[in-house]
Amino acid sequence: MRRFRYNVNQALKIIMTAAGGVLILALAGTGEKELGGEQKAAVREYGRELLKDGVELVVRRSYPRTMWEKYKGDYGGKESGQEDDRHEGLAMWLRNRDPRIRFYTGYQEEDAGRGDPDPSFAGYLESQRVVAESGYLLFGGDEETGTDKADMAGIMREERGEGNFLADGTQVQGAESVAGEEKSGVGSDQVKLAAVANLTAGTAAYHTAEGLPLTGTGYVLEQLADYDFLMKHFYSVHSSTTAGRDEMDAARLLGEDLSIEKDAENPQILIYHTHSQETYADYGPDNPQATVVDIGNYLTELLEARGYNVIHNTQAYDTMEGELNRSKAYDYALDGITAVLQENPSVQVVLDIHRDGVREDLHMVSEINGKPTAPIMFFNGMSQTPEGPIAYLPNGYKEQNLAFSLQMQLDAAAYFPGFTRKIYLKAFRYNLHLRPRSALIEVGAQTNTWQEARNAMEPLAELLDMVLSPAGSQ
Repeated sequence: MRRFRYNVNQALKIIMTAAGGVLILALAGTGEKELGGEQKAAVREYGRELLKDGVELVVRRSYPRTMWEKYKGDYGGKESGQEDDRHEGLAMWLRNRDPRIRFYTGYQEEDAGRGDPDPSFAGYLESQRVVAESGYLLFGGDEETGTDKADMAGIMREERGEGNFLADGTQVQGAESVAGEEKSGVGSDQVKLAAVANLTAGTAAYHTAEGLPLTGTGYVLEQLADYDFLMKHFYSVHSSTTAGRDEMDAARLLGEDLSIEKDAENPQILIYHTHSQETYADYGPDNPQATVVDIGNYLTELLEARGYNVIHNTQAYDTMEGELNRSKAYDYALDGITAVLQENPSVQVVLDIHRDGVREDLHMVSEINGKPTAPIMFFNGMSQTPEGPIAYLPNGYKEQNLAFSLQMQLDAAAYFPGFTRKIYLKAFRYNLHLRPRSALIEVGAQTNTWQEARNAMEPLAELLDMVLSPAGSQ
């Protein structure tokens, strides 16, 4: 930065001139009663001139390249056909010393090809964005919800009086014409058939599963095209992120073909655990298998029985020198699973199996296939905060990730009502950027038992198979 030096005479001249103007203005104010109207005006004008000249001396001395003539001409100087009005030019020049004004004016000039915005202020705005973004990630970086409510998708609405329900508690969307008949003695099966017929009038938003009865809620695409309906019924959005209408386009997400050809010879699915030390309520010396790793073992067996080749990576990414340390688990997991994927490029599906953390007195369980079952929750990282995309955490597969979870969510609503919680959206990336079919799945919580979590793997395997199987191959 340029330093400006003044000798004693110059400094005194500037100080005396400016101070003289201020003093005269002050005296004019205090002697207002003694001065006549013309005298008072003359004294004030003289004071303004002295003050203006003092400021002008400072400006001309400190900034010799000031565009004085430009401002004088643009804002009332002789070149504009008006009287020389130096203080207007000076005021405009001083106004443009404000970095915010220079920055936004610079953007306008840049658009017109006349220059660049102030880079220092651009840096300032970027630093402010980073600070805000870091705050969001600090409180939204972990995948546990810490929730104090079940927030299930497809159930608990009966208590809120939403939708229409059959005698067995099954909700039927769009079946207003038959809901009353159930109460009048029409059989439950007849109501279900009428509801299914009603749904076929639209485009079904779930996969057809041979051998599985439609016992839950069948949605049609026309319903899900309503952004507010979609977000209200299927998503929980953490304050660390956003999910706009352009991203949550149900037609586009449900139109993604995520199917793969089964190949028992080459690895197709990778299961791993960023937090391998997560356990269930009955974990202990008598039940050491009550961990997410054991749950992953069972899911591996179920998928292999359906014809997929599965790698189950059981490496502990959340321990360091034998001690629990979750602070860098996602970084360590990224290194580990990247190495696995490099060695096995045929892998097309990556599943990170977790266990959620909730309020201690919240026990979420429902009956699925006649068994007490912990709910699952699909979890998506949006790679963005309310400030915008996180530049250093890009995910080119975010749309496919969102499609993967939504398609399984809707299949669960149709065939396994009460099995899924709402899809949870948070700001971070959570290593979901390595494959299009990547999912982070929370299986129950610390208040669920090992058996409840293990039972959840059976409908989860069905859901995965529905979405991954080519149409008509089931």
